[in-house]
Amino acid sequence: MSEQMQTRKNKPVSQNIPAGKIVKLDTMAEDSITRIQSHIFEFDRVVGGGLVPGSLLLLGGDPGIGKSTLILQIADALSQKNPGQVLYISGEESAEQIKMRLKRIGKTGGKLNFLSETSAETIVATLEQNKPQVVVVDSIQTMYTEDVNSEAGSVNQIKACTSKFLEVAKPNNIALLIIGHVTKGGGLAGPKTLEHLVDTVLYLEGDKYHAFRILRASKNRFGSTSEVGIFDMQQQGMMEVKNPSELFLAERQTKVPGSVVASIVEGTRAFLVEIQALVSRTNFGYAKRTALGINPKRLELLVNVLKKRAKLNLSSQDINVNVAGGVKITEPAADLAICLAIYSALNNKVIDPKLAAIGEVGLAGELRTVSDMEKRVNEAIKLGFTQIMIPKSAKVTKPAKANLLVVANLAEAWQFIG
Repeated sequence: MSEQMQTRKNKPVSQNIPAGKIVKLDTMAEDSITRIQSHIFEFDRVVGGGLVPGSLLLLGGDPGIGKSTLILQIADALSQKNPGQVLYISGEESAEQIKMRLKRIGKTGGKLNFLSETSAETIVATLEQNKPQVVVVDSIQTMYTEDVNSEAGSVNQIKACTSKFLEVAKPNNIALLIIGHVTKGGGLAGPKTLEHLVDTVLYLEGDKYHAFRILRASKNRFGSTSEVGIFDMQQQGMMEVKNPSELFLAERQTKVPGSVVASIVEGTRAFLVEIQALVSRTNFGYAKRTALGINPKRLELLVNVLKKRAKLNLSSQDINVNVAGGVKITEPAADLAICLAIYSALNNKVIDPKLAAIGEVGLAGELRTVSDMEKRVNEAIKLGFTQIMIPKSAKVTKPAKANLLVVANLAEAWQFIG
């Protein structure tokens, strides 16, 4: 054993370090923490029912997607319920500019406090003195600390500033909302370790060519990561979408081949989306597969199943599949609707506009059940669909206002649509 290791081993433990305080969890009240609700239902749903005091929330999204607009609306809504207890900190805009933005979205901001500052030390001192309930930092890329010798927005600055905010938020029970920009690669600017420093990570997704915005959690220590909030970006700001199904199907053309409705589930809510397919003979030697709103690899897999198991001649056909409205589907419950849409487009057949399809397609061409079948079926019935195609293995109570088309494989599905 080396002399250095021997010295370290024999070094006495300091007697000046106080022992930590141990808390017995079974003596704590279950509802000891009261969440701070914004009463913007779509936001509260995603974060788990409201903000937890002493938590850090990171909101990311592409530039211009509406992050600042949404967070400003949330801050204003929180200040209405907690006057003088919400502080909006901006390193990018002045008080006059924030006031102008509030006026544009029809808000006064009269009960919202504002601080224009980029120094982390000054912000920490302000929070320790005033102890607000909720603080918004817009954005973390503009903040800097004297402890790090680099410019604002650098990796080290972002980490150091976030750590400082964490140290003041936890002991003072301040709910801290931080805006972070997304890089070209799709990640939050700065290292991924930034996400590990916070309690909740939200992403605001959407296409700049569509008005819909989807708020989803990729991490949430105080709630589920499967919930989504849906907003409609208008001149007055982010408007909550209480019934996504009606919105996504509002412009649907019902007498066009290649259009089928699928019932999907995000979190605890089910809603309907339109799957569109266009099939045309290729002008080149290699047929193209284009997917918007679904995984391109999933589309390629389904096309191979249709060629091999359903005997559809698709080798010389370009296939385009789109989820109308800019929605992105990640679950396999839309497989059946995608296959029906491709079949309809290939054969130029119009499918009954009152038909909705639910089910996963296996490699053998069989149909498999998915989760929350009752919820999906009920959503379709609520929107007036009278024909609902489901897998034979699905356990669904026979509805009174709709007819269940029970199929075991794709061959049986073709029989119902002719």
